Amino acid sequence: MDSAARQVLALARRGLLRGATGLSALAVLQPSCARSQAPGNPFTLGLASGDPWPDGMVIWTRLAPDPMATGGGMEAAPVEVSWEVAGDSRMARVLRRGTATARPEAGHSVHVELTGLEPGRTYFYRFYTARHASSIGRTRTAPAAGSEAPVRFLNAGCQNYEHGYFTAWRHAALEEEIDFVFHYGDYIYEYAGRPVGGRGWGPAVRSHHGGEATTLEDYRARYAQYRLDPDLAAAHAAHPFICTYDDHEVENNWVSLISQRDGGRRFPVATPPEVFALRAAAAFQAWYENSPVRAAALPRGTDITAFRRLRFGRTLDFHALDTRRFRDDQPCGDGVVLPCEAVARPEAQVLGAAQESWLRDGLARGQARWQVLGQQIFVAPRIFPNGARSMDSWDGYPSARARLLDMLAGRNAVILTGDVHRAWANDLQAQPEGRVVAVEFVGTSITSEGDGSEAQPTAAAAMSLNPHLKFHSNRRGYTLQVARADRLEAIYRAVPYVQQAGAPREDRGHFVTLAGQPGVVPA
Repeated sequence: MDSAARQVLALARRGLLRGATGLSALAVLQPSCARSQAPGNPFTLGLASGDPWPDGMVIWTRLAPDPMATGGGMEAAPVEVSWEVAGDSRMARVLRRGTATARPEAGHSVHVELTGLEPGRTYFYRFYTARHASSIGRTRTAPAAGSEAPVRFLNAGCQNYEHGYFTAWRHAALEEEIDFVFHYGDYIYEYAGRPVGGRGWGPAVRSHHGGEATTLEDYRARYAQYRLDPDLAAAHAAHPFICTYDDHEVENNWVSLISQRDGGRRFPVATPPEVFALRAAAAFQAWYENSPVRAAALPRGTDITAFRRLRFGRTLDFHALDTRRFRDDQPCGDGVVLPCEAVARPEAQVLGAAQESWLRDGLARGQARWQVLGQQIFVAPRIFPNGARSMDSWDGYPSARARLLDMLAGRNAVILTGDVHRAWANDLQAQPEGRVVAVEFVGTSITSEGDGSEAQPTAAAAMSLNPHLKFHSNRRGYTLQVARADRLEAIYRAVPYVQQAGAPREDRGHFVTLAGQPGVVPA
């Protein structure tokens, strides 16, 4: 490792690989690019809101008059942006207004953390500069602390741009009275662009711009391409989001700061750790710049705290988890393989010690009827017909899963999951007695892996081997959840195709879990 590489790793470990320092470090290992300029409307990427509290939320935009150009076509200078919040959709009754600064080192993104609003209410907002105004967005505050009103929310993610059209997001935008959308991750995919109809993983209905994303400018451009999709933009403009990340925001199957290109049997040519540190820092920075999240999630190089807790009255506590940044490396060389000795390690970590302690404490102190965990990877055991298990799921870390389920016992707990591009509904059982302690509702993908089908060919055998798996669908879409005092519902919304635009919305399953009686029950 040369001196430049050692310097990059040192900066990463000290949390200094960000802003101007990060860009300078990147220049050590990457060639620089000329900055393009373009006049015009800077609000091409729309707006969004997120992380709702009873008295406010984050409202977001990012200035980019030429979104696919380096720097989004912006001058390398700060820009003052004004914002307004109103009580009506015509913005006639403005309740709050102010200004924020869009800075080039933050990709000219704007994150305004609003306060002083009324709980459980719908608001409207917009941004403007001296010459241009954004569209108008709709958002909503969380219910008051003592509220027992039902909470309606969506679970969605895994939206590969190349694999299909985001029609499901258009349907999600039309859902009524949504308190929040949980985006479990894989907001972007990092893969190099293919021509339409090109070979590779999944269909190529439309093309990613450029090569594989590895630098900050690469990731910024990839987010811009996704944000330009009108269906995704409509969903962001309609509802507040709670955003987390999974693997493709950085690189497929990364964990901790370990690249999947680790020099093992699957990827014999390893990515040097200092190069991956640069990539991860760039990816985290781009995720923050393009997500409606609070300043607490601002990365410091490779250090990022994306796990957080939001409360929705006495009905629901929502624990947004990070199952990538603090996880041990996948055992047994990753993949779907027969378990090896490393799977049985009692000290195995998925959440990391600090996040696990934070979750345990939050669950113990929780006063809401429902404790909902939003996370990424499959929790329920899945034994495949040949005895193999997925090492990139909680099956690779059974000791960590046992600790998680121990926390959830007796707490009306529901886990929301993504990652696998299929819908499932699962009972979660404490071992060895097999007592059901929680349920898991796994959301399908928005587009990833294309149209899909009614069921995977292997699903029937998997459900026979794993009777705690209660429902399966291989269609694309999202899940609508409704939390009430006595039950929490999961309605699996689907679209019959994504490789063409304009698919209708259909429902593929409707299940509940009852307060005090954990288990998946048909509605």
